This record gives sequence, structure tokens and C-alpha cells, in this order.
Amino acid sequence: MSEIQRPGALYQQVAAAIREAILSGEFAPGSLLPSEAQLMTRYGVSRPTVRNAIAALRAEGLIDVRHGKGSFVRSSGQPTLTLERRITRTSGDTFAMPNGDLWKEAEEPSTYRARTTKTTGRLLHLDEEEALFGCDRLLTDPRTGTRAMHRTLIPFEVADAVRGLAENPGTHPAAIYQLLSQDGQHLSWTETVRARMPLPDERTTLQLPDATPILHLTRVTHGSDDRALILEELRIGADRAEATYRITIDEQPARRTRA
Repeated sequence: MSEIQRPGALYQQVAAAIREAILSGEFAPGSLLPSEAQLMTRYGVSRPTVRNAIAALRAEGLIDVRHGKGSFVRSSGQPTLTLERRITRTSGDTFAMPNGDLWKEAEEPSTYRARTTKTTGRLLHLDEEEALFGCDRLLTDPRTGTRAMHRTLIPFEVADAVRGLAENPGTHPAAIYQLLSQDGQHLSWTETVRARMPLPDERTTLQLPDATPILHLTRVTHGSDDRALILEELRIGADRAEATYRITIDEQPARRTRA
């Protein structure tokens, strides 16, 4: 038996002892933790204390509780997917992304009409309540089963100005880039990445374990005058993926010299 002799609530002491056993490698990633009865004997505590300790470790993201199977140590390995966020343009004036053929659509894309919020309006340089076309896609990686949620938002004024876009706002992003380019736009992109805890519907849709944050990638496509044309959002479990970027050097405008 491992005696608990630390300050704090008893369940917190048990949780700290189990945490140390996990971090020291005694309980390896992916392994099944001892049963409640075994933990009760090991630490000399009651069943409610063990359950509260397991709940605390589950909230920390150290363990997964699988109903009917027990509690398992979460894997601390590398993410299963690397998302290359480059965009390439071919000689045929088409656009491609390295992960373009990685994803399969789990269901039919959902297209709809929406309005800008405070957040999306800021990114698109629009006021709130401006009209948008939206398209939501649920994507899966056939190899790992990893899920991702992709959203495209297109302002009405952009869709109306580009031939064929208003009639089919659910067009794949690479095809939208092509339409914009054919319309005479010189495209560039900005992207931000942040980690946050998922909303309940995101957690369910992405099938995330407890206490798992998501990566929320936001990409804005800019036109020739740096005008924001479309907004894309990609949401994926942070335990499943990492994003990688190719960094290039921007050329600095030539300085004017006095005659």
C-alpha cells in the first residue's frame, strides 16, 4: 500500500499519486489503470475517493475513461496528422494544397446563408450583419479516422462579382481560388492558429476525448488590393494534428531616392 501523507483533500492526494505514477512511466501511455478496487487497496482509501481522483485526472486530460473497459492512460505521442498549410499554383492556373487529397467528405456539404458576427466581420473587414454564403464540411482522414470541420464564408458582394460563385457557393476552396484568380485577383493569404476548448457540438462532431482542446485555424484570402475576399475555418482535435508552414521572405519595396 502507498500511504497518502500530503496536504489537501484526500481525492486530490490520490490524484497526485496516480499522476506521479503516470509521469514516471509506471503506468505507460495507452495502458489500463488498475481497477477501482486495486486503487482502493493501493492507497487505502474509499471508492468515492478513488472515483473523484479519476474524475480529476480525466478533467486534466491524463486519462480516458472507456465505459465497460476501465480507465486508460492517454497517449503522449506525436499527433497522427501533419497539416501542410501551403498553397501551390500550377501552370494550368489551378490551385492545390498538399493535404487536398487527404480528406474525404463524411457527408454532403451544407450550404446556407448567414450574416457576419463581430469576429467574422472583423476578419472580413465588414460590419456585423453583412450577408454571407456559408458552406460547412465534415472531413475525415481514411487512414486514421481523424475528423475535421471546415467552413467557408463568402460575402454576397464577392460572390456576386465573380462569375459562377453565387450559383455554387459550396465550391471547393481550391476551385474558389481559381475563380477569383480568373476574375483578375492577385491572391494572397493570412492565417492564424489558436488552441481552445471545444464547444459541446464540436466535441461531439469531432469525437474528442475529455479535456481535449481543438486547433482552430482561420484563413483569409485577400485580393489584389488586399481586400478580404473569403474566410475559411478549420477545426480539428489538437491531440490528432499539428500544422506546418513554409516561410518565405517578403520582398521589401524599393526605397525612393531623392534626385
